[in-house]
Amino acid sequence: MDTLFTHIETARRNENAPLAARMRPDTLDGFVGQAQAVGPGSWLRRAIEHDTLSSVILYGPAGTGKTTLARIIAHTTHAEFVEVSAVTGTVKDLRREIEAAQSRLLSLGRRTILFVDEIHRFNRSQQDALLHAVEDRTVVLVGATTENPYFEVNSALISRSRVVELQPLDDDSIRELLARAVAAPEGLAGAYELTPEAADEIVTLSGGDGRAALTSLELASQMVDPPADGERPDGAAAAPLRILPEHVREANPRRGLPYDKSGDMHYDVISAFIKSMRGSDPDAVLYWLARMLDAGEDPKFIARRIMICASEDVGNADPTALLVAHAAFRATEVIGMPECRINLAQAAIYLALAPKSNAAEAGIDAALAEVRSGPRREVPSHLRDRHRPGSDEYGPYLYPHNYPAGWVKQQYLPDGLERGSFYHAGPRGWEAWRQEAIGRERAWDNGDGGVCHTPEV
Repeated sequence: MDTLFTHIETARRNENAPLAARMRPDTLDGFVGQAQAVGPGSWLRRAIEHDTLSSVILYGPAGTGKTTLARIIAHTTHAEFVEVSAVTGTVKDLRREIEAAQSRLLSLGRRTILFVDEIHRFNRSQQDALLHAVEDRTVVLVGATTENPYFEVNSALISRSRVVELQPLDDDSIRELLARAVAAPEGLAGAYELTPEAADEIVTLSGGDGRAALTSLELASQMVDPPADGERPDGAAAAPLRILPEHVREANPRRGLPYDKSGDMHYDVISAFIKSMRGSDPDAVLYWLARMLDAGEDPKFIARRIMICASEDVGNADPTALLVAHAAFRATEVIGMPECRINLAQAAIYLALAPKSNAAEAGIDAALAEVRSGPRREVPSHLRDRHRPGSDEYGPYLYPHNYPAGWVKQQYLPDGLERGSFYHAGPRGWEAWRQEAIGRERAWDNGDGGVCHTPEV
């Protein structure tokens, strides 16, 4: 039961709490953004408002409102709300809370909502300890994670829960958070005026992270010098102190965009980088490369992806691309950061500007599919090794260098497969040029009576 001392302690904690914590709303009416997840008519909103919540995993980047939603649930539900730390919690802690929830349910008929922040930090045995309790609804699980739950959370636990994905906050939502924080009594209480330019600076710096935006606002307010003694007339009301862009920049000397080297952002950015090289956009290539390097991504990881792209997307349209990519990888190994950023940029731009062909990748994948699912096919006798008894009965092998064009019409594929089954040359670059040249070379007789052949490539 709350007492006078409880309220005093709460007030003191709030006085020393960060601005982001003080501005955390208790109801859905005060929640900003995430209309797709918790807007009017959404499943989650109805479940919270009607106090009929079933197990849910909130998934999204930092600062998108996962913990805030958990706090709102705690303030609106009639169920018991308990929290277990995924950082310090143990299986013993989980079992204790589950036993308490079962006792509460049987003796009082009261449900228990168990909030686990950063649930992906629980190991498999800890997650397994939750399964039975979640399945029979001894507890209603509310998990929060910045990692993709389909990879990091036990699939059995996922199947017993609903995953709700939260997105980075849009610019308007960030601005609304800032305006509320400036005016609210629990925030800056109107003591400061945030200029539009300073608000724009915070929006840019936050990268969709509401907590980061409020932290930037709080730090910027601390950079504002109060008026000197004697500058305000006696009895005059104190004018709000103006937060300017330079205050924001002073409080945030270096911008850090969200990037988790082991999480979804890591895969999203490298995917965008590869697709930009494939799509021949050097500006996008440089932007995504800079995002990775600025976040401290392993440059050898980037170099390996460039080498893969050189064969997968450029291939023999420009065979030099693989040499450039390999040289960049070696330079990355030998030189390291920060200088190897230039080698990586050179190689990535080269690949972006190079003619494209996926014939190598498509060809080997088609051949592998045939090998794995097709029938057993024998090597044609004239191609077999001759160093064995009975090899003199094999068919004659025609040595291509004995013919003027350096080529002779001859079967190389096993029976049942035709030329063109796997390799389809791209229409660009060296690959296309060689196709035309080979066609011309093979259009004339190889010594079989002066017959002009249709080119077969």
